[in-house]
Amino acid sequence: MRPSVARSSSKLPVAPGRLFWVMLVLGLFCWSPAWSPIGSPAAAQTGAADGQWRSYGGDSGHTKYSPLDQISEDNVGDLEVAWTWMSVDEGLRARNEVMRERGAFQTYAYEVTPLYVNGVLYTTTSLGQVAAIDPETGETLWSYDPALYLEGRPAVHGFMTRGLAYWTDGVEERLIYAGGRVYLVSIDAKTGEPDLTFGRGGRVDLKEGLGRTIDARRYTVSSPPLVVGDVVVVGSAMTEGTGYKEAPPGHVRGFDVRTGKMKWIFHTIPQEGELGYETWENDSWRLSGGANVWTLMSADEELGYVYLPVGTPVTDYYGGHRLGDNLFANSLVCLDAETGERVWHFQFVHHAVWDYDPPAAPNLIDITVDGRRIEAVAQITKQGFTFVFDRVTGEPVWPIEERSVPQSTLVGERTSPTQPYPTKPPLFLTNGATEPDVIDFTPELRAEGLAIFREHNAGPLYTPLTPGTNIVRPGWSGGANWWGAAFDPDTGRLYVPSWAHFSLVRMDAGDPERSDMRIRPQVRDLTGPRGLPLFKPPYSQLTAFDMNAGEKLWSVPVGDGPRDHEALRDLELPRLGNFQKLGGPLLTKTLLFIGQGKETNRIGAYDKETGEELWSMDLGGQFHAAPITYSIDGKQYIVLAIGGSGEPERLVALALR
Repeated sequence: MRPSVARSSSKLPVAPGRLFWVMLVLGLFCWSPAWSPIGSPAAAQTGAADGQWRSYGGDSGHTKYSPLDQISEDNVGDLEVAWTWMSVDEGLRARNEVMRERGAFQTYAYEVTPLYVNGVLYTTTSLGQVAAIDPETGETLWSYDPALYLEGRPAVHGFMTRGLAYWTDGVEERLIYAGGRVYLVSIDAKTGEPDLTFGRGGRVDLKEGLGRTIDARRYTVSSPPLVVGDVVVVGSAMTEGTGYKEAPPGHVRGFDVRTGKMKWIFHTIPQEGELGYETWENDSWRLSGGANVWTLMSADEELGYVYLPVGTPVTDYYGGHRLGDNLFANSLVCLDAETGERVWHFQFVHHAVWDYDPPAAPNLIDITVDGRRIEAVAQITKQGFTFVFDRVTGEPVWPIEERSVPQSTLVGERTSPTQPYPTKPPLFLTNGATEPDVIDFTPELRAEGLAIFREHNAGPLYTPLTPGTNIVRPGWSGGANWWGAAFDPDTGRLYVPSWAHFSLVRMDAGDPERSDMRIRPQVRDLTGPRGLPLFKPPYSQLTAFDMNAGEKLWSVPVGDGPRDHEALRDLELPRLGNFQKLGGPLLTKTLLFIGQGKETNRIGAYDKETGEELWSMDLGGQFHAAPITYSIDGKQYIVLAIGGSGEPERLVALALR
């Protein structure tokens, strides 16, 4: 029988006031239908195989690792642009001058990570097209335009894509992606034609089957689905700061890859009578929304398990209308991919009001701890934590402590008295906002920074929000981000890029004409003295962990940061890290590649042992996405997406000259 985890295992210290409830929940787990015999041992996580890149993270476990080694420390300086593929969206924009002038096709950023399968490169575009590309020349082989943009701009980031999924039974091949506002689409990978046996004419309407009528203007999918066996698992993204209690639910669904028929639905907001529904008090489960998987998911194909990083409920900074711990929000949930039944779960934040949803797919890692081989899953977070579990049982690899935290005094709000803190590995970035964290490059800047800091409520991690303005650090886009970490199966090392973003959250009384909540949060950024960041560096960094020991090996800033600011340029400061979101990581046998963020638009190669930057290249456009690598006819390529937000969107391939 598999133990199942709610917020802590039976081995963990639990706050005395919670002991009864923890024992009760653990008792409920004992008869859970998810308690079935353990499956066959999972295969080792070895990364992308055969020189290909068949899923977003290289493999379904999101190692983002390839054993290719042609590009090495000795020759990385010889990398050059092999070809550039201009997105077929650019032609669409050119043909629709009126739409272009109205800004109707404006994109947030080109964040796609393409796939390379059996000699063909596949990608999606921001406007929802799919294209097949010659991997040696960048020539378009075919493209398919389902014209999903005609229904209007999708929610959240608008026209944006992060990729697609690939499936084959050895004969048929399909590309599965979610585009437009609410559609799941299946394409024949060989011909570029829609699979007319999938759903209705090759597409499934995702706003149907959620158990509620939803406002499609507030619901979309931006991250690629995940294929496990013959099941397509789909999450969702949604507008969070609407000011209203009711929102679309973030339930996760599994669809038959051949027919598009929904096989199962997992209620991330439990319905009446289901495990955890009582944690949404006053029947708030009926109307509450969010608790969605907006980011990537992972799967262990041998076990047949899928791992869901479930996000924050709506609205994300005030929960007076949804009292209780709010399972399964802010949790890692393991499901049987064939049936959708819960196997185990762990909640990272109880009754979340800081927008601390897990931002990335968990990494499936095989490690050896104290001489014991463990098939593990590691979830990095915005808070700078790395939670590590046995991916079969859900038992924490290292103890996770429930620690007391301050309580909210907001009208109608009731935060949790404790929150989980992992004891290993250590933090990969500083969290919380206290006076010692304020910049101190010079006494003058320190004084100016403290004056700004003291205008707002702030404190350690999980400091409750108060009326007025509050500093939340890391902020909504801080810490780890959607492209996640990379794992080296040869060394057992996890490489985590992070960004020290923070948010300013204003908590004002809701306007009855615009909101049905007592408190309506408003979120923005806050600048420090003279346009500098308010807090100390590093502002972005790369951290390496030995996951066999749960120890940090090193951490280095990524990028120069504001060293050339007029107030700093004479101080001879070391690298500070760029105060812009990084690009995603790519790990090979020899090197680690990572984008240095919008601030510099560069990609760099790093020594895996030390974090030393060995090489970098100006890409000539903003770079947010995660790169891939593949080999064809003995030549290794690195491909990445750049552009968007007014810049031409394109894929760029790098190879040795």
